[in-house]
Amino acid sequence: MIEVRELTKMYRGTAAVNDLTFSVKPGVVTGFLGPNGAGKSTTMRMITGLDRPTSGSATVDGKPYAAYKRPLEKVGTLLDAKWVHPNRSAAAHLKWLAAANGFPKKRVDEVLGLVGLSDVAGRKAGKFSLGMGQRLGLAAALLGDPEVLILDEPVNGLDPEGIRWVRGFVRHLASEGRTVLISSHLLSEMAQTADHLVVIGKGKLIADTSTKEFIKSASTTKTVVRCDHMDELQAGLLEEDVPFERAKDDEDREILVIDSQDTDWVGGLAFSCGVRLRELTQQRASLEDAFMSMTGDSVEYHATASPSLPAQPNPEEVSQ
Repeated sequence: MIEVRELTKMYRGTAAVNDLTFSVKPGVVTGFLGPNGAGKSTTMRMITGLDRPTSGSATVDGKPYAAYKRPLEKVGTLLDAKWVHPNRSAAAHLKWLAAANGFPKKRVDEVLGLVGLSDVAGRKAGKFSLGMGQRLGLAAALLGDPEVLILDEPVNGLDPEGIRWVRGFVRHLASEGRTVLISSHLLSEMAQTADHLVVIGKGKLIADTSTKEFIKSASTTKTVVRCDHMDELQAGLLEEDVPFERAKDDEDREILVIDSQDTDWVGGLAFSCGVRLRELTQQRASLEDAFMSMTGDSVEYHATASPSLPAQPNPEEVSQ
């Protein structure tokens, strides 16, 4: 278990992390979310002993990271996949780590196989694509077969297949009873991966709850209706003082988007108004909707315009 208690980190009079308290339990995947500059990476660095807190504490199974004689057997980390020497092969990098930490050589082949890099074990890390570098970072994190994993943006640079693999892999690790803390800017992916969420903004705790409860608590119910007699249904909504808006769907058909009422209620109102419905659907809130709702005041920079930008190419799993 990871325990963070009243953790604070000051930089030149500014709090990067401010009186932060949360715990990460074993057996589930805990997502660590927040806008850019929220303090996620700083918090992870303090948990792993790379930064010293101004005050407060961060412990792993009751002890600071630095107190472990063989920390890689307790905590596996992926905080920066670019720290590998570019002229060192994937296998050589992992063998160096294994030798430095007293791990058997056979473990290198095992973790290379786990992350799908066996066929490129002899390739220099400097020739790796971003996604391959992330896989190598994961292999390094797994060398000690740790009970706790702290992964900062592990799907960065991976293609859809690689992202799906990471999702299944970290969920498997959690199912074995390990403690897994993972950050990602891909909110749709986090919604499928994380059982629990810790959300921070401007260094402070915003939410510490299950993923389902976070989405539910930060979102309102919306029901979409399409019918032939829109005015009659609209009159019924006005009489019931239910907020709604008229809009167009993707096929340019007129619809009503009704707030705070489920499909059963809307269907009952339509029946009482004598209106036959052609479409009645519930709009499900996404993690992105809930995240933006909860962290809007914590965003460090707000865009003032929406310039037309060229499309970015998809990152490749294998460099050409």
